[in-house]
Amino acid sequence: MKVGGIILCGGRSSRMGRAKAWLPFGEEAMLQRVVRILRTVVDPIVVVAAPGQEIPTLPADVIIARDPEEGRGPLQGLAAGLASAPSLALQAFYLSSCDVPFLQPSFIQRMIELLGENAIAVPDVDGYKHPLAAVYRVSVKPVVDELLAANRLRPVFLFEKCPTRLVTAAELVEADPTLQSLRNLNTPEEYEAAIGMLNRKQKDS
Repeated sequence: MKVGGIILCGGRSSRMGRAKAWLPFGEEAMLQRVVRILRTVVDPIVVVAAPGQEIPTLPADVIIARDPEEGRGPLQGLAAGLASAPSLALQAFYLSSCDVPFLQPSFIQRMIELLGENAIAVPDVDGYKHPLAAVYRVSVKPVVDELLAANRLRPVFLFEKCPTRLVTAAELVEADPTLQSLRNLNTPEEYEAAIGMLNRKQKDS
């Protein structure tokens, strides 16, 4: 199955207080890191940004798409990503946020494997579904468009209308034992903690 990647970076980052895509993480910006990790597993990569949003320099083959309007959440970003690559003979996309610095290639591959014949595979861990760590077949686009037109913006509405595989933590721990792939950064405190974790890893390596 040919799978691409979509990374959403157009969120308002209100709790972080600054654009997450530009947060320094090691020797690269956060968005650059997530692009680098994701493209080891899937190709092509589509980055969806807000209208007029500036983003860090990315490899030339990364496709840049724009949300038609701000503030409509991940379904709008998914629709923009799917619309940007209609002629690439892709069957599915792994959808990610730009603030998951510990995303593991093995986690991405496992999620793709678990899609099976379903339209969507989404982690359901501790009672919380993770729509920005999920795999979506391109065939969901008409349903996404229908939901957006009805202003039904919550991803759960898409899961209810499409055959969806809920992936448990037990199915993911072999690929990512501590499930760090699901660790996103929403506040300055979470960012500083992640930087500390990165520094410890680099010191131990």
